[in-house]
Amino acid sequence: MAKTSELLIGKWDTLHENGVFDVKRQYITRHEPKATMPSRLMRYNDGAEEIQRLIKKCETDNEGFRAYGSRWSMSNIAHQADNMHQNNLMYLDLEIEEGDMHPDSEYEHENIFFFECGSTIKQISQKLNEYGKSLKTTGASNGQTIAGCISTGVHGSAFDTGAVQDYVVGLNIITGPNASDNVYLERHTKPGLNDAFAHGINARVIRNDELFNAALVGLGSFGFIHGVALEAEDLFLLDRYVRRIDKNLALSLSKTLDFTNSEFKIDSEVDENGRPSRPYHYKVFINPYVDENQYVIEAMYKKKYTLAYPDPFTKIEKSIYKDLIYLLIKFSEKFPKSIPWFIKSLQKSILPEITKDEEKITATLYETFFDAGYKGPAFACSMGVAIEDSERALNALVKMTKAHPIPGIFAMRYVNRTEATLGFTKFHKTCVIEIDGIQWEKSKKIPSLEEYSRFMIEAMQSENIPFTVHWGKSMDYAFPDLANHMYGNNVDRWTKCRSWLLSEKMAQIFSNDFIKTLGLEKYLNVPTDLIESLDRNGQPSNPIV
Repeated sequence: MAKTSELLIGKWDTLHENGVFDVKRQYITRHEPKATMPSRLMRYNDGAEEIQRLIKKCETDNEGFRAYGSRWSMSNIAHQADNMHQNNLMYLDLEIEEGDMHPDSEYEHENIFFFECGSTIKQISQKLNEYGKSLKTTGASNGQTIAGCISTGVHGSAFDTGAVQDYVVGLNIITGPNASDNVYLERHTKPGLNDAFAHGINARVIRNDELFNAALVGLGSFGFIHGVALEAEDLFLLDRYVRRIDKNLALSLSKTLDFTNSEFKIDSEVDENGRPSRPYHYKVFINPYVDENQYVIEAMYKKKYTLAYPDPFTKIEKSIYKDLIYLLIKFSEKFPKSIPWFIKSLQKSILPEITKDEEKITATLYETFFDAGYKGPAFACSMGVAIEDSERALNALVKMTKAHPIPGIFAMRYVNRTEATLGFTKFHKTCVIEIDGIQWEKSKKIPSLEEYSRFMIEAMQSENIPFTVHWGKSMDYAFPDLANHMYGNNVDRWTKCRSWLLSEKMAQIFSNDFIKTLGLEKYLNVPTDLIESLDRNGQPSNPIV
């Protein structure tokens, strides 16, 4: 049987030390050893039973329960004051056979994989590599767990691909202690795995787009995500270039992403007619304290995989992970009045090195976005806006930052629209404007991080720019009516789906201060027929009870 360690830890913190938070106890579940339970499916199901036992205990004790992974988030989204379950030792993967595919599935069987919640992006990438496959996109590094990435909307910057949650095919969610509380959830318009697979993991099947899209970015409050079915693709390479280009050109591209008709051109990245190719990834770096005629940009182009490329790690260590957080540790918080001077003086080391005309780094996605170097005190604020608003939003945030200087530097990246109901990347093309840096001490002239993040929201509202915020980053989540301002009617849709999926007691157990601060914890008495399991044509399918 799976065994759980119970630790009375008292305090808990994030990886980047954004706490400290009070917590009664920490649970760590370990699967039965392979030697005594060889079947991965049996160990997976055994683990589910253990999680349900813990949820039952919380129900009896009238306490909350929260799962967390690598502690990557800088908000308190993963924190729960009563009971926190560390998922990192739950990293099984289940083989998907051709016979497991739904008869109406449009997915290629060889691209569908199933991973347990605690599997990290690194572990998943290594497993996929064995099959000649790759994830479609990741964040800027690989330490997050898959369940954590999905729940917070980790986005990457592949602007024709989407965020991590957008290649999820199915979710196995434990919603309570009873046998019927083990659910396998998919979209009805795009089924992936069949009922027999779901029954094999002791789950009842629900196929419904509305419920799936709500649960996809569930902020950890739709239950315990135990497993994830995802779609991979063939292994590919990225050619990475860093250039200085005219500021106006960089901002123009930010508003259109029309590279084919742009003046921006890398000689080796053109089509057969000599027109600029469309990148996989485009990122702009901005020092908010210096008015420059040129910006540093990073562009990556997707290529067919081949074994004949140089070892990329010597270059990656010197350039890719000259990461904003990693390099801003050089800033000394003892000199807050000198923030603009420090940022300017560090600009050469903060920004990635400019590559020469034909110089590039070639690597797989996994190699490109590898281990993050810095795990100390840090902050990161991210806002999403429609690309058409990107320049106006950047100007508003830079103007505010000059008035309230902090130790950070801006970047802009771009992501395709998500179908997740409360997905951060909700715009048809989302420009993510982020400011990363190290934590600092508030003073008379330097605002606190909470104050600064409030100023960010106020700057957007004053310019009437629609925006979202990254759920896993630093932000003033107590800002009045923030969730409704960002998502409007989608908040009600999300809340109704959560209320339908969970009992009122379980909704309370899976709540925490984060969603209470946002006003998302409320439970609605919704009709039992609000959600039905549907077939691909939108007709009721097999009963879900």
